[in-house]
Amino acid sequence: MKSFTLKERCLIGLTLFSMFFGAGNLIFPPFLGALAGDATLPAMSGFAVTAVLFPILGVAAVARSGGLTALGNRVHPAFAFLFTLLIYLSIGPCLAIPRTAGTSFEMAIAPLFAGEGALSGTILGFEAHAVAQAAYSVFFFLLAFTIALNPEKLTQRLGKILSPTLLTLIAVLFIAAIVHPLGEYGAVRAPYDAAPFVRGFIEGYQTMDTLAALNFGLIIAMNIRALGVTKDSGVVRETIFAGFVAGFLLITVYAALAHIGAEAGGAGLTGENGAQTLTGVVIQQFGHAGLFILGAIFFIACLNTCVGLLSCCSNYFRDTFPVLGYRGWLTVFAVTSTIIANAGLTAILKFSVPVLVAIYPLALVLIILAFLHPFIEKHRFAYPMTMLFTGAAAITAGFGQAGFKLPVLADFFAAMPFAAEGLDWMLPAAVGLVVGIALSLVTPKKAA
Repeated sequence: MKSFTLKERCLIGLTLFSMFFGAGNLIFPPFLGALAGDATLPAMSGFAVTAVLFPILGVAAVARSGGLTALGNRVHPAFAFLFTLLIYLSIGPCLAIPRTAGTSFEMAIAPLFAGEGALSGTILGFEAHAVAQAAYSVFFFLLAFTIALNPEKLTQRLGKILSPTLLTLIAVLFIAAIVHPLGEYGAVRAPYDAAPFVRGFIEGYQTMDTLAALNFGLIIAMNIRALGVTKDSGVVRETIFAGFVAGFLLITVYAALAHIGAEAGGAGLTGENGAQTLTGVVIQQFGHAGLFILGAIFFIACLNTCVGLLSCCSNYFRDTFPVLGYRGWLTVFAVTSTIIANAGLTAILKFSVPVLVAIYPLALVLIILAFLHPFIEKHRFAYPMTMLFTGAAAITAGFGQAGFKLPVLADFFAAMPFAAEGLDWMLPAAVGLVVGIALSLVTPKKAA
């Protein structure tokens, strides 16, 4: 059986890292550091649990169980189908894919022309900013489409080219902060002053990278097979190893960005969000030429994530709805994402964000159950009851996010521990697991 060299394993890990590391991952850590200041270490530790550990566990859980659908089938086949479909739609064409173009345009392109006034005024009766964004979106998705045409070659394109370039540019920022430090870490500020670890944990939770982790394993497995490892056990082993490489890179980059942010906070460059923090830092270190560096970082990060999401969504829909092949679905998602990125993103957000709020706790709990599987596999109600209790809290929160307060349930779950932080599902999940095991013990087993 073929075994990868260390170089090949690192390439696969780089590919997975590049698919994870989008614009949101770039923005959160600097702002965390700017606000946490002297408490950056405990805050970053909490962030790493939910923004690094859980996603990597997600990759491992899917690899070990034979895929997301197989994992969901442990709850119920209907759950597996609906849950998987909602994940792919929400982090794919209905939210994350269109946002990669919008975010990279605002962070990589618009700042370069803001001072020139080039994006003000009108072109043929349309706002210049809207025309520029539309043209950019077409270019962006055409490029992403071209790279994603051969998903089994992403290791060559993301792992060998784009990821090293991205890491090099981030390293330039970090080295500049080491050689020319902005100053001492600032004092810890709200909301990190009370419990920095807990606040960091919540911020990492809000990245929602665990959902992507449940999907990326399929593409990584495809690339592993393309490199010559075809036996299932070998693919699982190499996928998990890639997860550890990606996790190491993520925590290293997050720590570097948090350090930059902590110094920026002490120098009065915090801003209102992580993007403003980074903008202040690059201008301070490199002058306005630094905007080109920051723009390139955002562009590559968004492009990598877009390619990964386009690939995994197209693969899933090809297998589930084979009326269109991979390239057919890829075309559909690239075109619809281009349209949504320019026309209907606000409306789509009203649908997608509540769905994400509802399914994210289910994803986290499903991963935990996957690692408890050796202990609970004989308890046939453990999975269904845990997910039922978790789902009740999560779906109630999803309706609340959409502006609908469910009678009785909303107030009930609002009284749960950590409800204010969006973690009202934790106690119901634990109770559901206990109930499921107890029910399994008192219920006669099905006849063989």
